[in-house]
Parts: sequence; structure tokens; C-alpha cells
Amino acid sequence: MTTPNKPPQNLQMEIPDGVKPLYANLARISHSPADIVIDFAQILPGEAKASVQARIMMTPLSAKLLLGALNENLARYESAFGEIKVPHNSNLADNLFRGIQPPEAPKE
Repeated sequence: MTTPNKPPQNLQMEIPDGVKPLYANLARISHSPADIVIDFAQILPGEAKASVQARIMMTPLSAKLLLGALNENLARYESAFGEIKVPHNSNLADNLFRGIQPPEAPKE
């Protein structure tokens, strides 16, 4: 018997053929009373538009459980590899792309 908050111990996840990993360096989170929505996107230096790669919708309970799992896994990661330093400036994109200039426009 399993509890509602814990998956079965022998849970096997099936990944369909053709599923490819996605890279995201930006996430936008929004919510309604019933759902949490996370858009995972890619943004290039100097660009004003981000390309959403995946949209995940979940219940607030599932989002809170995900938050706990992320915290636990990040703690394990830092224990193995050292502390992850979080920039204290305005936003992640600014910190990722600080000092990187957009490509020059082609000369005519």
C-alpha cells in the first residue's frame, strides 16, 4: 500500500522513444487557484525574446512536492560538489549574460 504523497518504491518510469532532453536557461512561473504553470525557455545573449521549450502544469501540491525534491537534490549536489553561488543582482539572465555582447549586425 502506498500513501498519496509517496510513489511506490518500485516505480518504473518509461521514457518513450524519441524523447530528447531540453535545455532551458530561463523559467517563468505563473499560477491560478488550481494550477502552477512553469514555462521553460531558452534565451540568447542580446535577444529580447525567449523561446519556450516546454510548459509544465501541475497542482499546487505537486509543485510543493517538486520544490522539496529539488531542495533535497540540490543539497546532495552541494554536498558532493560544493556550494552553488547564487548571484545577488537583478535577475538570472543578466548574470548569465553579463559581459557578453550581442553579435554585430552584418555590414552592407
